[in-house]
Amino acid sequence: MIDRQQVQKIAHLARLDITPTEEEEFAPQLNRILEYFDQLSKLDTENVPPTTRAIELSNITRSDSSTVCSDRESLLKQAPEQEGEFFRVPQILKSDEE
Repeated sequence: MIDRQQVQKIAHLARLDITPTEEEEFAPQLNRILEYFDQLSKLDTENVPPTTRAIELSNITRSDSSTVCSDRESLLKQAPEQEGEFFRVPQILKSDEE
């Protein structure tokens, strides 16, 4: 059974700032949630295959295809910055040499 102190601890771990009134409200609500999970744990799931979602979904994406750019100069001109024949991008990793 979850009491007010446990609600305070959960709120602290979740970085939630809740009022004393909310602490009193949340304790019975969290207890009802745990009771529901207890009911679910009593169900026979022996022949139920594990799933990640209730309905079957498929990802609708286009297939990847690569093409050769025939106009390299115009492609480089569209870049915010370029360095010679390359795109210049911000450094995201630091090396020991710096």
